[in-house]
Amino acid sequence: MTDVPSVSTGDRLFAALQHALPKHLMSRGIYAISRSESRFVKNTFLRIFLNLFDINMAEAVQPNPYAYRTFNEFFTRALKPGARPVAIESEFVVSPVDGTVSQVGDLLNESLLQAKGQHYTLQELLAGDEESITTYRNGSFACIYLAPYNYHRIHMPYAGAAFKNIYVPGDLFSVNASTARAVPRVFARNERLICEFTTPIGRVAVILVGALHVGSIETVHCGEVNPPPRRRKQPEIIARGVGREFKKGEELGRFNMGSTVVLLFERGRISWDTSAMHANATVQLGRPIARVRQ
Repeated sequence: MTDVPSVSTGDRLFAALQHALPKHLMSRGIYAISRSESRFVKNTFLRIFLNLFDINMAEAVQPNPYAYRTFNEFFTRALKPGARPVAIESEFVVSPVDGTVSQVGDLLNESLLQAKGQHYTLQELLAGDEESITTYRNGSFACIYLAPYNYHRIHMPYAGAAFKNIYVPGDLFSVNASTARAVPRVFARNERLICEFTTPIGRVAVILVGALHVGSIETVHCGEVNPPPRRRKQPEIIARGVGREFKKGEELGRFNMGSTVVLLFERGRISWDTSAMHANATVQLGRPIARVRQ
């Protein structure tokens, strides 16, 4: 029996709207507004945002949202030391973010599950990089969505050294559950930064996927890789930061506005913690999400 995606009329309408919207132009506008130092602009956006979402400011280094210089500084705020304890034991892989699991599991050859009845391939996700495609074929993957109310910094799921960075230009669809159901291959169509690391458990990819209103993706070792305007049309290898070593739980980067992280592991290297990692599960930075296979 064919696995048919459960796509609602609302999903289809939201997807159709996104097809029609000037998404890159909108993202450039949000980029400028979110970095405005005008108190009126910043505070207006803050009031709207805080009315829409329940934000736990008590865990932030600066708990007063109006004390941040720009909306983007508030959005990418740092947490107090100890707010997210990291499972330092070597047998654990930890969540790199706070978020919601979209999908998780093992690749079937090169195929990743996006939503019920929706798949995409390593070939598409990795922009045709044959060496990396071969590395992760039949491996393990997880896709974690960061909602607007989540903490928006990305950290290392396991200790390792930067091996390869590729920026892939693309579209800017939303990456929420509705869009994942209605827009085929959305994670492989959107612009993204592919960060690969060499680790004691083999190669690990942390892929930062851009989305609607995501003005840029910024990493510790590469800097801000895709600020608007985006004139690049082809994937770009970024040599900056290669060789940089990271500890487990160390900050890797941040989304300047929210998005999704896709994790890739080589075949047979990890076993997912199925009690923590399943579709729609909530995960928190630093908590174990997988165990290293011996």
